[in-house]
Amino acid sequence: MGATLLVLAIVIAALVIRTAVAELRDPGAGRRQWRFLRDPRALAAGAGVTLVLALAGWRSGGAPALPWAVLAGVLVAFTLGGRVPPD
Repeated sequence: MGATLLVLAIVIAALVIRTAVAELRDPGAGRRQWRFLRDPRALAAGAGVTLVLALAGWRSGGAPALPWAVLAGVLVAFTLGGRVPPD
């Protein structure tokens, strides 16, 4: 479980560094990247993915799969957040 959390921490640190670099290049870009935290549809999709992957991961791999399920849910919400739906 320790190695899993270490790799997960490295992935999260890489995402934070990516946001920081984008903010340095274009002020306000970091805020735009993280606006998914205020988008209810993105958060609902991320929670759904987290739940499905957590259940499947728990059955197949146990507790080490749970942090990865949460990361996948956050990445789905991150990807969907801030997009304007078509008319």
